[in-house]
Amino acid sequence: MGCSKNLVDSETLQRLFTKRGYSCSVDAEVIKGDTVVINTCGFIGDAKEESINTILELVQAKEEGRIQRLFVMGCLSQRYKEDLQKEIPQVDKYYGKFDYKALVDDLEVLYGKAQVVTANTITRKARKHYCYIKISEGCDRHCAYCAIPIITGKHKSRTIDDILDEVTVRVSEGVKEFQIIAQELTYYGIDIDGKRHIAELIDRMAGIKGVKWIRLHYAYPNQFPMELLDVIRKHSNVCKYLDIALQHISTSVLNRMRRNTTKEETMELITRLRKEVPGIVLRTTLMVGYPGETEEEFQELIEFVKWARFERMGAFAYSEEEGTYSAEHYKDDVPEEIKQRRLDKLMRVQQNISEELLQQRIGQTVKVIIDRKEGDWYVARSEYSSPDVDPEILISTDGKTLRKGCFYNARITGNEEFDLYGIVE
Repeated sequence: MGCSKNLVDSETLQRLFTKRGYSCSVDAEVIKGDTVVINTCGFIGDAKEESINTILELVQAKEEGRIQRLFVMGCLSQRYKEDLQKEIPQVDKYYGKFDYKALVDDLEVLYGKAQVVTANTITRKARKHYCYIKISEGCDRHCAYCAIPIITGKHKSRTIDDILDEVTVRVSEGVKEFQIIAQELTYYGIDIDGKRHIAELIDRMAGIKGVKWIRLHYAYPNQFPMELLDVIRKHSNVCKYLDIALQHISTSVLNRMRRNTTKEETMELITRLRKEVPGIVLRTTLMVGYPGETEEEFQELIEFVKWARFERMGAFAYSEEEGTYSAEHYKDDVPEEIKQRRLDKLMRVQQNISEELLQQRIGQTVKVIIDRKEGDWYVARSEYSSPDVDPEILISTDGKTLRKGCFYNARITGNEEFDLYGIVE
């Protein structure tokens, strides 16, 4: 459950199961196995509620005899293990976020070679042409609202050689497209020798034969490593795409959030990104309803979004997380109805911008990769769209047979709110 980083953890667990001789079914709609493992999310209120509801659903399945054993791991149990053990004791055992080996070892000791079903993950087999590569874990930033450092600990980078070895293996398995993820992408390597090595990593990764697309997720605006822009320009297989969470634009709000940047610095960064990498598509995430957010500060955010014209944007309302600086020092004083009103208004503004930007794509020919077929349509993406979260390109079958995971040139013929239509030329 949860984000793409959790997906990588689930795939790691799945590979461990396979190595131990277990048979795994992933995201099974009908649970048939002896044992279910849930990899939970514990980031914000909605995600925690979804994880808990899933646990309760599977507790019921256990009580009805449809499954024999239930195990829970991931961010939620990492953070709230004792509380969960008291409140939902029907779960056979709770594990932390990184307790993969302990979980598998326990299964072998207690149950032998049981058949295992992992729930609520996505197997790479179902989408073998792309995958996520997690280059580091944890975060040294201490944004006031964020519980991630509490859950995952300090930033810890994998070595470049380890990452490149994984990419090489994935290429041999048929993967062509790589989503590079971390809690804080631009901090990569600083815990190893005090220097940022994200540009070096992506430069070397782009040189691996068979790597067709590399896409960058979860950058941080403060002290952004500008040498990364040189790498994006240098390599045609590094997508002109950057996911960089900004959260807000008002300097006063950013200060309360402990984001270590200002409105002026943020706008200067966006201007430079677009100047140095012409055509780059920016994805960001924004927050409304942060403690103390005034109507004036919210309107400042609206005007910023109109100015920035982000190609991709997500937003959410502030949710207080216990243990964070915000929870301990600020009152959650923006009423829920105002948070929702602000969120709705912000997304309406972005919807209009997105539609206008998509309309500008009509008539262009772009390189696309085919993800799947749905009814009379092939579902594809360009380099400007990440899986699951960004606009897709719907291509009519029209008597043509297109292969999943293969690249084609498609001419954009139309659009709707968040998606495009095209034909293969």
